[in-house]
Amino acid sequence: MAAQPPRPVGERSMGSSREAARAPARSPAWASTQASTPGAALAVQRESPESGLQKHYSNLCMEKSQKINPFILHILQEVDEEIKKGLAAGITLNIAGNNRLVPVERVTGEDFWILSKILKNCLYINGLDVGYNLLCDVGAYYAAKLLQKQLNLIYLNLMFNDIGPEGGELIAKVLHNRTLKYLRMTGNKIENKGGMFFAAMLQINSSLEKLDLGDCDLGMQSVIAFATVLTQNQAIKAINLNRPILYSEQEESTVHVGRMLKENHCLVALHMCKHDIKNSGIQQLCDALYLNSSLRYLDVSCNKITHDGMVYLADVLKSNTTLEVIDLSFNRIENAGANYLSETLTSHNRSLKALSVVSNNIEGEGLVALSQSMKTNLTFSHIYIWGNKFDEATCIAYSDLIQMGCLKPDNTDVEPFVVDGRVYLAEVSNGLKKHYYWTSTYGESYDHSSNAGFALVPVGQQP
Repeated sequence: MAAQPPRPVGERSMGSSREAARAPARSPAWASTQASTPGAALAVQRESPESGLQKHYSNLCMEKSQKINPFILHILQEVDEEIKKGLAAGITLNIAGNNRLVPVERVTGEDFWILSKILKNCLYINGLDVGYNLLCDVGAYYAAKLLQKQLNLIYLNLMFNDIGPEGGELIAKVLHNRTLKYLRMTGNKIENKGGMFFAAMLQINSSLEKLDLGDCDLGMQSVIAFATVLTQNQAIKAINLNRPILYSEQEESTVHVGRMLKENHCLVALHMCKHDIKNSGIQQLCDALYLNSSLRYLDVSCNKITHDGMVYLADVLKSNTTLEVIDLSFNRIENAGANYLSETLTSHNRSLKALSVVSNNIEGEGLVALSQSMKTNLTFSHIYIWGNKFDEATCIAYSDLIQMGCLKPDNTDVEPFVVDGRVYLAEVSNGLKKHYYWTSTYGESYDHSSNAGFALVPVGQQP
């Protein structure tokens, strides 16, 4: 029976009943190594990381009577090979559990206990991706311990690991004075309680540049706390507050975020998907953008903004010279909203580079108007329109844009093709953040055409 990770005296257990009941995943066929008996393990002399991470991990598992995770073993072997080639600087260790190219046994909190003991001495590893695993609050405890010891770590991805409010508290408290620059907590239900600890952390932390708390079940209280803290924090360049749990119809989140934008002149990227923003909410944000001179990426996708809201956005774009990327996907701006934006982009604005209006119930007229803007506005180089209503005029307009060189094929999500002499548009896998939740199984993991928003505004990207 594998030994459980030791608990420090005075520390409460971070395990949950769900984790205790979870059966270990079956080992992949290509590696079914088991730890030897505890007696034999004691005779094994612990290897230093420099002698091989794979060997050090195996020996440490035997010493601690912990079952070897073959997926971790496989990844560490790849790192050892990179080190032998002389690529021992700035390595990002990718142990994400959603890897479909190799057999995966997902990493548990106990697995991470052993892994953290190895990584705390590996100064050449400055990035760690353990997203889509089973760390739970136990793993969060050891992630916090790792952050205390490993001062070279600048990127940590813990997305979708079933970490709860207690685990979020542990990680937030250890970040009060750290060197970490980019933290992804996406999809961990830290809730309002955990969110408040992260907001408190931002009052002190001066190194974190990008924080992703999307899909974390934040409450209105923690959203307001973040907006308040960011009026003073001068380090955060990008924050993701997607999909909080809001019960009010008053759009309070936009009121407080709007006030923050008037005073904050360091924030470069703001993500507010699924905030239930309506026209009055986008008006609050646009009013703030008249006074803001730093924000370059505004993401208000998956809200309830209509063409009336585009009046405010089109007006602020006439004078705002910093916004470069706007994501309006999955709203309902329709033809009228597209026409408002087109008029501004044609006659006034020369700073916006990318616009996504995916699935906005826009028909031919509005889409053609946006295409005409690209002919006169050379700065406006990226547009994403899939999910709207394409008529023949729209298909011809975007086909002509691509043929004329006004729109590069990598900078849009449609591709023209001809059948029986008529032009149609097909979807291609390009976008502002196609790989936000997942990465492709082929090609480059962070291809610019699929993640144009992050390429155009590269804030706190992983090493």
